[in-house]
Amino acid sequence: MTTIPQPVPEEPAPPTMRDVLAAARRVDGLVVRTPALAHPELDRAVAAAGAVGASLVVKHENLQHTGAFKVRGALNLLLGLDDEARRRGIVAYSTGNHAQALAHAARHTGTACTIVMPRHPNPLKERAVRDLGADVVLDGETFDDARVRAGAVAAATGARLVGAANEPVLVAGVATATLELLEQAPDLDVLVVPVGGGSGAAAACLVAGALAPGLRVIAVQAAASPAAHDSWRAGELRTAANATRAEGLAVGCGFALTQAVLRERLTDFLLVDDDAITAAQRLYLTGARTVAEGAGAAALGAVLTHPAAFAGRRVGVVCSGGNASEVELRRALVG
Repeated sequence: MTTIPQPVPEEPAPPTMRDVLAAARRVDGLVVRTPALAHPELDRAVAAAGAVGASLVVKHENLQHTGAFKVRGALNLLLGLDDEARRRGIVAYSTGNHAQALAHAARHTGTACTIVMPRHPNPLKERAVRDLGADVVLDGETFDDARVRAGAVAAATGARLVGAANEPVLVAGVATATLELLEQAPDLDVLVVPVGGGSGAAAACLVAGALAPGLRVIAVQAAASPAAHDSWRAGELRTAANATRAEGLAVGCGFALTQAVLRERLTDFLLVDDDAITAAQRLYLTGARTVAEGAGAAALGAVLTHPAAFAGRRVGVVCSGGNASEVELRRALVG
């Protein structure tokens, strides 16, 4: 029997600034223009850690609808679907924030929505997804297990599979957060962005490259789940252990679209351990009176862990989400 070679799927092209500006118009009035705030107690803490003279500006996407930045991309994508695509619906895989974002956007646009989550998800996020009207399927132990099941559901139903990272329209929508931040704080020297799949960091790179070419963009990932970091360092897609307790960072592979953008524009990629992330959550609670989930605290954790990279600089810190479980908050407060 002759085997016919199958074509390799094309890597999706990154969005452009025109796409980002179109997304900003599309989601205007549907997302929160989240505050970008200075917190003196955070500045004192990072100075004590060694980042002397650093001044932080926190972009509070933890105050966004659904408690995380991802709703920007989800709305941009679903608002662009036609009636037939909405009828067929969407299916996605997520540890929680991508799921909530799509469920929120699906409810707004009248789109059928199925979300596959790993078994034993953050109960706060699972409940929120169900409350938003999405069908939830629990399968597998990790994000990557859920991705396989979601692909099978999409193939069986004809629904559109919405990935967490290889989606140019999602990245364009997410980029509206950086667009806002540069309007709110145009004098930043460095922007620090947490990475799971990499849509937030890729979006930051796109906007910075177009509007603030001198701005250094630094990505941050959990050391216990370093696939995106390892992919960027190697210059090729890599898989890696996926053991972080910060579920928003718990991704075991790199993604082609976001890695392509990061290779083009990212300044550096840092790792932080889970205990440092927890310490940053505690500092947000006590020093900024704000709730950050593990992924949302990772950027601040990087400033505390790698202070030499930030001393004397004006640093934008993306607090990407606030959907922390009770267990996370207890751990952060106990220390």
